Amino acid sequence: MSLLRSTRTMALGTVASRATGFLRTAMLAAVLGVKTVALAFNVANTAPNIVYELLLGGILTSVIVPLVVRANKDGVGEELVQRLLTLAVLVLGAASLLLVLFAPLIVDVYVNQGVDDQTRHLAVVFARFFLPQILFYGVGAVLGAYLNTQGSFGPPMWAPVLNNVVVIVTLVLFAFLPGPSHLTSATITDTQLAVLGIGVTLGIVAQTVALLPALRRSGLHLRPRFDFRSATAGTGLGPAAQLARWTFFYVVCNQLVLVVVAQLASGAPKDRGYPSYTYAFLLWQLPHAVVAVSVITALLPAMSGAAAEGRLDEVRRQLDRGLRLTVSVLVPAAVAYVVLGRPLATLVFGHGETSVADARFIGTLLAVFACGLVAFSTYQLQLRAFYALQDTRTPAMVNLAVNATTVALDVLLYSALAPEHRVVGLAAGQASSYLVGVAVCTTVLARRVPRDPRGHVLRTTVRCLLAIAGPAGMAALVVHLSEGYAGRATGGAAVAAALGGAVLVSGYLAAARRVRVQEVEQLLAPVLARLKPTG
Repeated sequence: MSLLRSTRTMALGTVASRATGFLRTAMLAAVLGVKTVALAFNVANTAPNIVYELLLGGILTSVIVPLVVRANKDGVGEELVQRLLTLAVLVLGAASLLLVLFAPLIVDVYVNQGVDDQTRHLAVVFARFFLPQILFYGVGAVLGAYLNTQGSFGPPMWAPVLNNVVVIVTLVLFAFLPGPSHLTSATITDTQLAVLGIGVTLGIVAQTVALLPALRRSGLHLRPRFDFRSATAGTGLGPAAQLARWTFFYVVCNQLVLVVVAQLASGAPKDRGYPSYTYAFLLWQLPHAVVAVSVITALLPAMSGAAAEGRLDEVRRQLDRGLRLTVSVLVPAAVAYVVLGRPLATLVFGHGETSVADARFIGTLLAVFACGLVAFSTYQLQLRAFYALQDTRTPAMVNLAVNATTVALDVLLYSALAPEHRVVGLAAGQASSYLVGVAVCTTVLARRVPRDPRGHVLRTTVRCLLAIAGPAGMAALVVHLSEGYAGRATGGAAVAAALGGAVLVSGYLAAARRVRVQEVEQLLAPVLARLKPTG
C-alpha cells in the first residue's frame, strides 16, 4: 500500500477520534468554563496520563512493539504478551492505589501555591477519581500493541472514539443536573462532581474493554503469567532495556516541562490560565494528529526495514516523502489558525460557562501555538528516522535541548509580560522550542542519513508558503469585514470562519496547483477523478 493510501486509510480513524475529541473538549469548556472548576479538572485529568507515561507509556510506544514482533516470529508472542499484561496489572494496579492515597501531593506538584484552597481540594477529589485510569491505559496499550502486530489496526484506532462518546454523554448529563447558577469550585455539588469523575473514568474503561472482541478473534488467551525471570531468556530484553532507558529519560524531561508550564499557568489570572492554555493546545494538535501521526505510522515500518538492510538512501527518501506530504497540509493549517484562530475558538468554545472574551483569548493562544505547528510535526517525523535506526539516545538528547529552550523562554516571558499576557508567553515559548528542535534534529540527522542534494523538502515548503500568502491576506480581510458586519459573538464567528475558511482553502488549492505542489495534486487526485464526467 502506498504512503498516500496508507495515510488516507489511517487518517479516517484518526479523524473520527479527533472529531469526537474535539466535541468533547468544546463541551468541557461549555460546562466547566475556563476558571476554577476547569483548572481543577484539567490538572487532575492530566495526572493519570503523566504517571502512565512515566511508568510504562513511553517504553510501550518505542520498545515493546518491536519486541512483540520478534517474539511472534519465534512463536512465543502470546506468552510474552501474557507476561506483559500481568506485569502491567501488578505495577499499574499497585501504583493506582498508592497514588489515590497520595493525590494531594501529586496535585501540589502541578498547582501553583497561589491557587485557593477550595480549587486545590476539588483537584484532589477529581484526581482520586481519575488516577485509577492508569491501569486501563497500560492494559489497553499492551492489547493494542499486540493487535497491531497481528495486522489489526482498526480496533485500537477506533476505541478512543468510544471513550469520547462516553465522556460526551457524561457532560450532557452533567449539564442537565440541578446545580448552582454560577459554577465554581465552591458551588459545584457532590452529585455533579461524582457524575463527572465516574463518567470520565468509565470512558477510559470502555476504551480498553472495546479491544476484547478483536482479541478473541485473534486467538489470544488472556491469563496471568508470573514467570517473569524465564521470559528474559532469548527474547532480547537486554537491548530493549537499554533502549527503554533513553525513552524513559525522554519522557521524564517532557513531564518536567509540563510541571513548569502547569505551575506557571495556574498562577496566571483565572480567566487566562491553565484551562485556556490546555484548550488551545488540544485544538492546535488536531492537524498534527490527523496528518503527521498517520504519516508517521505509515512511514516507520518502511524506514525501519530500509535501515535494517543498511539502505540509508531509502530511509532518506521515505522520510522526505513524509515531510513533503506533511508540509503541504500543515503550512495552510498553521496559517488558518493564525488568520481564523479567534472566530474558530469563539465558534467552538464560546458557549455556556465560557464567554466570548474567554473564547477569543483561547483563539489568540491558538494563533501563537500555530507558529510552531509545522516545526513540531517536522521534528516528530525526523525523530522517527532515529527510531528506525534503533537509536533512542539521540532523540532523548535532542528533546533535552527542546525542553531546555521551552523552560528558559517560558520563565523569561512569564516574568517579563503583564499578568494577562503571561499564558501567551508560555505558548510562544512552546512554539519557539520546536523551531530549535527542527534545527538541531536536521543538523544531527544529516550526519547519519545522506541529505537530499536537490532539496525537495525545502522547495516544497517554499512553494506552499508562496501558495498560501495571497489567500491568507484575502481571508484576513474577509474575517475583519465579517466580524465588523456580523459581530464577534458566536453567530458572527460562524460567518467569519466559514467565509474566511472558504477563501483560504480554495485560494490555497488553486495556487498550490499553479506553483506545482505535487503533494496537493496527489491529495486532490481521487476527488478530481470522481468529478470528471464519465462516458
